[in-house]
Amino acid sequence: MLAYLFVILAVAVRFMPHPWMFTPVVGSLLFFGARGSKRQIWVPFALLVASDVVLTKIVWAYTFSWDHFVTFAWYAAVLWLGTKLRDNSSSLRIVGASLTSSISFFLLSNFAVWACWNMYPKNFSGLMTSYAMGLPFFRNAIMGDLLFTAAMFATPVVIHAISGVRDHSAAA
Repeated sequence: MLAYLFVILAVAVRFMPHPWMFTPVVGSLLFFGARGSKRQIWVPFALLVASDVVLTKIVWAYTFSWDHFVTFAWYAAVLWLGTKLRDNSSSLRIVGASLTSSISFFLLSNFAVWACWNMYPKNFSGLMTSYAMGLPFFRNAIMGDLLFTAAMFATPVVIHAISGVRDHSAAA
């Protein structure tokens, strides 16, 4: 249940004013992969793809292009990465998965923008300019991804600790 709530939160935040790239998307995908239903792993993927389409076509009135499919594939990859946390979700592995997600999105999305659009010259210098222009967003992405991932994975631990304390004090 918590995994679904986190995905709904991630989708909702995307429609609210927020600092660029500071969203719970990575945390929700990793958490769902680790704790959500294996049979319904398509749910967060479908919700995020649908929200991308609505944001792109209706809210921002942008052109839908092939670079969106790179983002969709990235959603699937982060969900898969989350499944690797199912049996062993140590703090180090969670932080590593969050950083891997942030870095991979930065590298893939900026490469796709460079390749798809005519914003930068189609040479190595243009690609490096694309990455340089993405750096301010990358900082927000790392901060948001680490914060939300930590909060989401800590939530059930805190809930369990609180409920355990209540049970323990009630017995005394």
